[in-house]
Amino acid sequence: MSMNENEFRASQVGGVPPTYSHPHYQQPVAAAPVLTPPRPKKKRVAALVTAGTIAAAVIGGASGAAVVALDSGTSTGTATSATTVSSTTNTDVSAVAAKVLPSVVQVNVTTRQGEAIGSGVILTADGKILTNAHVVSDAVGDVTITLSDGTEYQASVLGADTKADIAVLQAKGASGLTAATLGDSGKVQVGEQVVAIGSPGGLQNTVTSGIVSAVDRDLSDISSGEPETPFGQTANTASDSPSYTAIQTDASINQGNSGGPLVNMNGEVIGINSALYSPSATSTGSVGIGFAIPIDDAKTIIAQIENS
Repeated sequence: MSMNENEFRASQVGGVPPTYSHPHYQQPVAAAPVLTPPRPKKKRVAALVTAGTIAAAVIGGASGAAVVALDSGTSTGTATSATTVSSTTNTDVSAVAAKVLPSVVQVNVTTRQGEAIGSGVILTADGKILTNAHVVSDAVGDVTITLSDGTEYQASVLGADTKADIAVLQAKGASGLTAATLGDSGKVQVGEQVVAIGSPGGLQNTVTSGIVSAVDRDLSDISSGEPETPFGQTANTASDSPSYTAIQTDASINQGNSGGPLVNMNGEVIGINSALYSPSATSTGSVGIGFAIPIDDAKTIIAQIENS
């Protein structure tokens, strides 16, 4: 995988902790802040950051960084035995891409720190868009969505759930859009082939493939620390951190994939790409460990937002 989107977290004194980062990309800004290494922590931690790359190799977050404990043995992912996928399932990635690409958008966000890029999934023909809450959490004004054919719309944020890391946008004046087919994440099997689509590094319409590595991966074991971010902010890890049980995949996702779909070989959205594991704070590219919010969980949040 290519070098990732999200925030830079200075490594701990005395060691380089593994990190989680959101695959949500931020363009370079004029001046990077001076980084001060955080105080040593007593236990190893992983950063779950919420923005993208700034000024070359610096990762920062408009809304700060949340800390996830990564002591050995804390991971509770379920790596159940893989079962054979039905022979009727399509295995042609190009056919899946052709079906799903028209339903995937790039999300461009203006924040006080600069420009950020994520991805999204079209829910309705009139322009409801599903994305990650962290993609739009610090948006100033409307965001811009770009369809796979280059058509652009301005969109407002209808609502967001930061714990679930889900947001719904509404494109203004949109009609005739191609809505994605939402699948059943409860039927996802370890070992089945999947496809991820999004805008890593701002490269729209990027398609990658892999398998489901695990299901029910718990990302909610949050440390009580309050680390500094490169913007001199601290994050209240109890309140700022997304908390969900994820689908783990080795399909390559990077900065800019946040909010984009993870789909099965029938072209059905089974998850929303949201985070990736990185072995160190200074090596933030994908290493084949990505996480997606199960689409069944997202459906629940979508309904809550639409009915609120």
